[in-house]
Amino acid sequence: MNRRQVLRGALAAGLTTTALTALTETRQSLDLALAADTAPADLSDLEAAAEAYGYGYHGQAPTRFLADLVSDFAELQPHLDSPQPVAARIRVCRTAGQMAGMIAIVLHDLGTRKEARKWFATASRAAQESGDRQLHAWVLAREAMVPINYGAPHAAALLAEQARQAAGTRPTAAATLAAAVAARAYALSHQPDRAREALTAADTLMERLDAGARADTWLTHSEQKHHVHLSHALTALGDTRRARESQQRALELSAPTSTMTRSLLTIDAATCTHREGDTEEACRRIVSVLTGLPDAYRSGLVRHRATDLYHSIPVRRHEEPAVRELHDVLAS
Repeated sequence: MNRRQVLRGALAAGLTTTALTALTETRQSLDLALAADTAPADLSDLEAAAEAYGYGYHGQAPTRFLADLVSDFAELQPHLDSPQPVAARIRVCRTAGQMAGMIAIVLHDLGTRKEARKWFATASRAAQESGDRQLHAWVLAREAMVPINYGAPHAAALLAEQARQAAGTRPTAAATLAAAVAARAYALSHQPDRAREALTAADTLMERLDAGARADTWLTHSEQKHHVHLSHALTALGDTRRARESQQRALELSAPTSTMTRSLLTIDAATCTHREGDTEEACRRIVSVLTGLPDAYRSGLVRHRATDLYHSIPVRRHEEPAVRELHDVLAS
C-alpha cells in the first residue's frame, strides 16, 4: 500500500521529475530481481559437458571417464540446493538426468548392476522433474539394457514398454531406442512374434529420424547403434543371416577406439557361428577377443556376454579343447 500511495501522489501532478524517478526506481528494482533470477553462469558449461560426455569413451578407460563424469555431475548439486527460476531448474534437472543416466551406463558396462540401477533411478527422477518425456523414455530404455544383459529379459521387456509409452509414437531417438531394446528383450525371453513386431517398429522409426537424432552419441540413436541392437536381437532369434548383416554394418560404422562395442559384435558373430554348428570356431573367436582386451574391459558386460555363450554349450562338450580354453580364460 505504501508503494501504491507514493506512486499515486507522485503521478497526481503529471509526469514530473519526481514521478519519473519513482517509475524508474520501480522498474530498476524489478530488473535487479530478474537479474538475480537468471540461470547460473556455469550452467551452460555443465550442459556443454553433458553433451561432450554423450560422445562416449573415445578410447578412454571407463573408470577414468567415470571419474570425470561424476566430478562434473557433483557441480550440479549447488544449483539444486539454491532457489532457481522455473526455467533454470528445468535445465538443471535435464542436465542431471543426462549425466546420471550416462554414469549408470558406465557402471553397467563395468558390471556393477546394483549401482547402475540406483543411478538410473536418480536419472529417472531428474528427467521426470525436468518434464522432458523423451529424456525419461531414454533413461527407461537404457535402464532396460541392464536386465537384458544380466539375465532378466522379462523385467527388461517391462521397462522397455514403459519407455515406448513415455516416448510416444513420434520418430524420436528415444522411441527408436525403446523399440530396439524391446526387440532384444522379447527375443531373449523367447517371444519371437513380439520381438519381430518391435524390430519392425524400430526400423520404421529409424527410417523417419532426422539428422540430429541420428548423431552418434549416447543420447541419440545413430545407425551404428541401431545395428548393434539389431545384431543382438537377431542373434537371439537365431536369424543368423540378418544378424551378420547388422554386425557387418555396425563394425563398418564403429570407430577403432570403440573397444567394447566391437568386442560385443564379435561375440554376437561367434554366437551365430555356434548356432550354425561350429562351436569350436566360436570358442576360438571369443578367446581371441577376451585375451586381446585391455584390463579395463575384461570384466563386466563383455565377460558376461561371453559367459552366456559358454553356458549355451552342451555340458557333454565342455571337455573339448576349444571349449575348455574358453572356460579357463573366463575363470582367469
